[in-house]
Amino acid sequence: MHFIDLTLLAIALAMDCFTVSIISGVMLRRPQWPAILRMSLLFGFFQAFMPLLGWLGTTRFSHYIEAYDHWIAFGLLAFLGGRMIRDSFLPEEAKTFDPVSLKSQLILALATSIDALAIGITFAFTGYRTLADLMLPLAIIGLVSLLFGLTGNMLGIRFGNRICRCIRPELIGGVILVAIGVKILVSHLCQ
Repeated sequence: MHFIDLTLLAIALAMDCFTVSIISGVMLRRPQWPAILRMSLLFGFFQAFMPLLGWLGTTRFSHYIEAYDHWIAFGLLAFLGGRMIRDSFLPEEAKTFDPVSLKSQLILALATSIDALAIGITFAFTGYRTLADLMLPLAIIGLVSLLFGLTGNMLGIRFGNRICRCIRPELIGGVILVAIGVKILVSHLCQ
């Protein structure tokens, strides 16, 4: 693949991270740099690691992973989205979803990167024979996801205060996470 193709692929993979980051920024309401940087780094790491894992597992495990990856992503996103929807109707002190918590960030990073696993399988069949061949694609994917995570959080913070006056961000965020999970599930089931 050419550099432009890899960049476009990285952008496509990072869109779920971008959406989740915007939601997190809306919920944060002000810059909390340690949490924003950790989330963005986790998105970048998982988006780069999953294609590597897919590439490595192609010869041994791909037929097992392909059969269930969409169900795993759907389950994780539906679980988190469902919690956010429930939390939107609870008083502030009873809410359990926290975009700052490491546990929530790890689950979000994993759930939004499962599609990247399939890209790694594709890499194995399109001429990427050695780990050295994969370094540029993985670096581009990771860097773009990291940048989209940072940008999404900042956009959510910047415009979130206006949104929060009119709607419940947890409700919208939960619906979006469930919708992303449904999209992943339906797209894989229709293939």
